[in-house]
Amino acid sequence: MKRIIVIVSLVISTLSFAQKKDSTAVFKKRVLETTEVDFISSYYNQDGSHAAVSGGIGTEKLSDFASNIIVAAPLNDDDVLTFDVGISAYTSASSSNVNPFNSHTTSTYTSTGASGRGGSISTSSSPPDGTPWQSSTGASGQGALYALNANYSHSSDDRNFMWNSDVSLSTEFNYNSFGFGGGITKLFNDKNSEISVKSNIYLDNWKIIYPTELHQYDTYGASFLTSGYFTGVTVLDQSGAASRAYLPSNFKPWESTARNSYSASVSFSQVVNTRSQLSVFFDVLQQQGQLSTPYQRVYFADKANYYIGQAKYIPNYTDSSNLAVYQLADDIERMPNSRFKLPVGLRWNYYFNEKLTMRTYYRYYWDNWGLRSQTASLEIPFKISDSFTVYPMYRYYIQNAVKYFAPYEQHVSTEQYYTSDYDLSLFTANQYGFGFNYTDIFESTTFFGLGIKNVDFRFNHYSRTDGLSANIATFGIKFVAP
Repeated sequence: MKRIIVIVSLVISTLSFAQKKDSTAVFKKRVLETTEVDFISSYYNQDGSHAAVSGGIGTEKLSDFASNIIVAAPLNDDDVLTFDVGISAYTSASSSNVNPFNSHTTSTYTSTGASGRGGSISTSSSPPDGTPWQSSTGASGQGALYALNANYSHSSDDRNFMWNSDVSLSTEFNYNSFGFGGGITKLFNDKNSEISVKSNIYLDNWKIIYPTELHQYDTYGASFLTSGYFTGVTVLDQSGAASRAYLPSNFKPWESTARNSYSASVSFSQVVNTRSQLSVFFDVLQQQGQLSTPYQRVYFADKANYYIGQAKYIPNYTDSSNLAVYQLADDIERMPNSRFKLPVGLRWNYYFNEKLTMRTYYRYYWDNWGLRSQTASLEIPFKISDSFTVYPMYRYYIQNAVKYFAPYEQHVSTEQYYTSDYDLSLFTANQYGFGFNYTDIFESTTFFGLGIKNVDFRFNHYSRTDGLSANIATFGIKFVAP
């Protein structure tokens, strides 16, 4: 965090110098009057019973704390440079259960001699076990995402034409992304109409992390059950008897780790009258490369089941009362190497009076994997005073399943593509929330020499018909330089 604050301070100082140097003698209203700094933090936690890493069953517990610092600085009357630095730290049962197998070590003190004095401590280990219903202690379930985005924008003298370009970088323990893009915006009809076009390209790359059992198979081949991690480990069949028949023959290692995404977006906005504004948009997105996730397990209905752990828990494997046995994967998720997406939507905002406004949103989504979804949301800001606004909000979402989805143990090994990720299943979702906004009209309140422009807080509860539920809290504060 200290490093981020130093970087932001240097950016503000540099851009303030450029602002003074590029000032013009001709008066013109600036696009951005002064440097603005946004601090945004959010906390997210969820739970559910359909973990993708465990083949569609098991805990989905996850918590995430994210923070962003956004600095927007005017270089002159027409140009603005914006930096967005973000850090997201999370704990995830799914990440932990890439390697779900816990080892147990016990210590015993044994005395010697007639007097009982002296002795030694001996240690022994019991066989490893695991369960999809708890996060593993055998592998880290923690991680962090680091992201940086830089955007440069320019406005024409009459403010009727704008263009921008941006570049972004992000990295986490198993994924890296590099993106760039730009867009243009044209205002006409006395600024009552606006059309925007933008495009982006993301060049991403996976770091390969397979589930433990498949990593061992990839490393040692046919001898994997007597090598590496499996040395001295007992594999159990469905009846609980020791077996050496486990062989994930469907598994083949990835040949490529690249994932590229290309997007183009067009939007049109129109002021209908003094109370109403309408905007419509559509996006075209194409993804190519490795679109499946390397550590998400799949289990086949036509393959025998094998486990590591305590045999007594095998009969109730799919129940949360399973405390100490984990099923070995038949394969990992396999998806096509291309995906075409087409979302279209509209926004309609209506101004009732100086106290009450209504904001609506609708989107329809289609892709060539068979996914169809609809999203509708409503937000009703109510102004308590010149400085305080509250806004209740609601969002409804519904989707069908992609054609490659099936629940735990309902795929068969002859299929070409398969996933048990419930994010791609049939479900509906409801999200309820409220927000609170404070605006300091005169920016009279200061903090470390920066004026506070506004403070925003919102809280949402999210629930899905597949059992997933989540809570999201977001806090933001905007500062302006004197």
